[in-house]
Amino acid sequence: MQRRRWMTAALAAPVLGSVASAMSGCSTGRSQELPPQTAPDSGDGPPPAPREFRAAWVATVANIDWPSRRGLSDAAQIAEVHAILDSARALRLNAIVLQVRTSADALYRSELEPWSEYLSGVQGQGPGYDPLALWIEQAHARGLELHAWLNPYRARQSGGKSAPSAKHVSRARPEWVRKYGDQLWIDPGEPAAAEHTLAVCRDLLTRYEIDGLHIDDYFYPYPVQDAARQDVEFPDEPSWQRYVRGGGTLSRNDWRRDNVDQLVRRMYELVRELRPTARVGISPFGLPRPDLRPAGITGFSQYDKLYAHVEHWMAMGWLDYLAPQLYWPRAQKPQAFETLLRAWQGVNPMGRHVWPGLFTSRAGNEADGWPVDEIPAQVDLTRTGPAAGGHLHFSMVALLKNRRGIADALKAGPYAQPALPPATPWLSAPACGAVSLAREADGTLRAMVSGTPARCFALWRRAPGQAWCFDTLPPDGRLPALQAGEALVLSAINAIGDEGPRTAFFG
Repeated sequence: MQRRRWMTAALAAPVLGSVASAMSGCSTGRSQELPPQTAPDSGDGPPPAPREFRAAWVATVANIDWPSRRGLSDAAQIAEVHAILDSARALRLNAIVLQVRTSADALYRSELEPWSEYLSGVQGQGPGYDPLALWIEQAHARGLELHAWLNPYRARQSGGKSAPSAKHVSRARPEWVRKYGDQLWIDPGEPAAAEHTLAVCRDLLTRYEIDGLHIDDYFYPYPVQDAARQDVEFPDEPSWQRYVRGGGTLSRNDWRRDNVDQLVRRMYELVRELRPTARVGISPFGLPRPDLRPAGITGFSQYDKLYAHVEHWMAMGWLDYLAPQLYWPRAQKPQAFETLLRAWQGVNPMGRHVWPGLFTSRAGNEADGWPVDEIPAQVDLTRTGPAAGGHLHFSMVALLKNRRGIADALKAGPYAQPALPPATPWLSAPACGAVSLAREADGTLRAMVSGTPARCFALWRRAPGQAWCFDTLPPDGRLPALQAGEALVLSAINAIGDEGPRTAFFG
């Protein structure tokens, strides 16, 4: 039988004896690396690591998820951050998608846009700490990815209460902004406004160690209707006329789509330039273009109304993962979950990740067709088909509060075992080296890797006569002691999910 790679090294039994002694209270006063020895080849190493992107959106707009209300003290906000991340780790999620720009505002220190009103209640009034920096630090400490979610065009949400800051785009650059219904929108046809949004992206990518840049389904706004229930035209006449006078030849609808296309393309190129390991995620409305829909699927056309040509972005490879918002139950035939999932998987010539958004906040609403088992069943469906292996929950508050037992159902069912995020093979990053194991001064064990830092560690343990058990470790690498006769295998995972060489240790 071919020699197994996992059997690259092991701890000899006498060395493990000293580790066991250390765990019982002895200390050398400093960290001591335990030298591995060549292990015999038993031919039954651990299987491949389980892979699945398990994320939750943390919406800050209207205080949906965090902070729980405006005006909380810094200490209370920070305590909620820790509670959310502890909950995510305990549930065996591996990523958080945090909304950092809700309405041309910022939930981080920014020279370009004002502090969000959803922190203090007053736009432009910030806390005494940098929320995004804290979220990243604490997410990474728990082995979780942190993706920064921004809205590229909304300038004021209908639930906004604060007067706009002088720094806000509606006051600083009012010529970019259009009132539409009860909200304000940045006109996608204004070239200078697009440059501003890209400057915001550049600022995030250069100053923060984010694992992804994420945009949702708000491109041109969802249509507002008049008293006769007719769609009101988006008021972009000034930018449209400028385009026509400049010799533009596209129809108005195609021009609008091209405005959005170019922002998506340039955002993707910016991420590849400035933070090559970060993934670009887009979470559009869940129905494909009308002429590409499966038979029986009906409903709103984002292609015709939001001017979002998602299928084109997929064909061009201008994203790393698509998270279509499949916010319908399996039994709702005109928008059937599995049919739509397969449709999106089928318009993916570049082989990008397809990780749908799930309407987890509806779980348990039996009268609306959402029994508690609907979400676990949808998770099972995401595990099949091409580009499978992930999903996102909208939103974190339902999991944090375990509404109608949804978190318990996930942990006992599809999340019974931890998982690493899938690798992204079209990206590249330095590989992690082999793992070594050290005994700390306090007697604990710690996995370490030289060279490229590990985003997390993959860990397999096996007691004598038992099956391999998989787990993940945060980047600090701390783990329980080995027991007599126990086998342990460790590998380091880099920023894009690539696994380094495996190293074995024995008790």
